[in-house]
Amino acid sequence: MLMEEYNFKREVIDSSEPVLVDFWAEWCGPCRHMNPVLAAIARDYKVCKVNVDTNQPLAAKFHVSAIPTLLIFKNGSVAKRYEGVTSEQALRADLLALA
Repeated sequence: MLMEEYNFKREVIDSSEPVLVDFWAEWCGPCRHMNPVLAAIARDYKVCKVNVDTNQPLAAKFHVSAIPTLLIFKNGSVAKRYEGVTSEQALRADLLALA
């Protein structure tokens, strides 16, 4: 499930399943490069997108200083962090391990 509009606490923090959160921006080329990967992963896992330009406090809370930044949350905490373009295989392996 790929989510662009959602309640962060309910969908990410309170989720018992792993959730992949993509911190991105419209103007970011590497972020756009990740879109097909995220869409493929969203067929099997919950993926939430956070636009850093419109959600700066949330990006700051999780110390996002480079984009794309991909965080995998499990039971309300960050279990894995990636910065930059990341392979689908790496993301899937960590999501599977945390499921």
